[in-house]
Amino acid sequence: MSLEANVRQVKETIARAAREVGRDPAEITLVAATKVQTDDTVRAAIAAGITVCGENRVQEMTAHLEADAYAGAALHFIGHLQTNKVNKVVGRVDLIESVGSEHLLEAIEKEAAKLNIVQDILLEVNVGGEESKSGIAPGEVENLARKAREMPHVRLRGLMAIPPVAGPDGNRGFFREMYQLYVDIKRKMDDNKSDIDCLSMGMSGDYADAVREGATLVRVGTALFGARPPMGVKAN
Repeated sequence: MSLEANVRQVKETIARAAREVGRDPAEITLVAATKVQTDDTVRAAIAAGITVCGENRVQEMTAHLEADAYAGAALHFIGHLQTNKVNKVVGRVDLIESVGSEHLLEAIEKEAAKLNIVQDILLEVNVGGEESKSGIAPGEVENLARKAREMPHVRLRGLMAIPPVAGPDGNRGFFREMYQLYVDIKRKMDDNKSDIDCLSMGMSGDYADAVREGATLVRVGTALFGARPPMGVKAN
């Protein structure tokens, strides 16, 4: 199938999953995970109706920005962000989805202060407790959210997770847990609850279930662009 057809199909799947549970499909934003894609492919995705691109790697993001490949779309950083690369991301993206430590949060605040801007962020939650993944434990969300609220150059917009696949219902149990965390933190951050409107979860294999369980952002790559080439090899 063509990229245009893939975009259409993913959007239709999102809409269908939303309606199944009484949600408005307009509540959900498709984030195209453009990892290893070329400038031309990114542009083609935007032309096909993608409104938000998500990048995993700072180097690729920088190259696409220099080529103006994201023109016409918002940009999110969705990968693991090292503190020594914060200055290449803060102020250049609309949303950093992967803030998974207090150290990183402080580095983002410091860089945003230098630029005199407010950087929108999501807190990344390691909902499955996996040692191989970054992110804070569910029990640490409130504490880090309160720290973010105290920072004048950071705006907390919500939560993000990459849960493990487990059990007959796949990730739905983890998605439900994330939704409850999202609702809870929105309630507890009463003074800025209007800012907290993003729950980013679900990828190519499970985005429909994520929508059914309350996601407002789904990060989809393979279902749009096809299987990624081996590491170090650019897509055509």
